[in-house]
Amino acid sequence: MSVVLVDAGGTNIGSVRYALQRLGVDAALTADARTIRVADKVILPGVGAAGPGMARLRELGLVDVLRSLNQPVLGVCLGMQLLCTHSEEGDTACLGLLPASVRRFAGLPGLRVPHMGWNSLCAKSAHPLLAGLGEHDQAYFVHSYAVPLGDFTLASSDYAGEFSAVVARGNFHGMQFHPERSAAVGAQLLKNFLNL
Repeated sequence: MSVVLVDAGGTNIGSVRYALQRLGVDAALTADARTIRVADKVILPGVGAAGPGMARLRELGLVDVLRSLNQPVLGVCLGMQLLCTHSEEGDTACLGLLPASVRRFAGLPGLRVPHMGWNSLCAKSAHPLLAGLGEHDQAYFVHSYAVPLGDFTLASSDYAGEFSAVVARGNFHGMQFHPERSAAVGAQLLKNFLNL
C-alpha cells in the first residue's frame, strides 16, 4: 500500500509521518502531482492559517489534483478545514469538497481561543473510520476555527458548542484534532483510515 503526505508546508508533517511509521507505514512526503494521483491513500496535513495553506496548494498546482482524487483522502487539522468550501480565516476560498464554511470560535467568557487540549469525541454515525472508538475517548485539539455540524459529520466535539471533529464525504475524510498526538485513540483512527 502506498501512502503519501502532501507537502503543503504544514508543521505537523514530521509528527504525522512518525505516527504512520509506528503503524508500519512509511509515507512519502511529496508535492508531485503524479505521485499523489497514483497513491493508494493521500493525507493532507496542516498547521497554520487557511489563506497561506491554500496559497501553497495553488503554488504547487495541487488544487485541481486534490479535487480529482478517487482514493481515500484524509485532511488533518487545517488539512480538514481546507476540504471545505470557505474559511472565515482570511476570507479564504478552499477546496470545496465539503459543503461547509469554517468559522472562528465565538469568544465566550471562560473559553480560550484557540481551543487547545484534550476533548471528547462523540460518534454521530457508524463509519469504518470510527471503528473501535469508545464512548469516552478523547483526542488532542489545537485550533481557533471549526467546521459546523453537517450530514458529513461522523463525530463531534464540544467547545463553545458542538463542531465537527471527524468528517467524511465520499472518499474525502477529515480529523480536526491531531491523531498523531492523540495517543492510542489517534493511532486507532489513523489505522482505520489506512484500512479504508
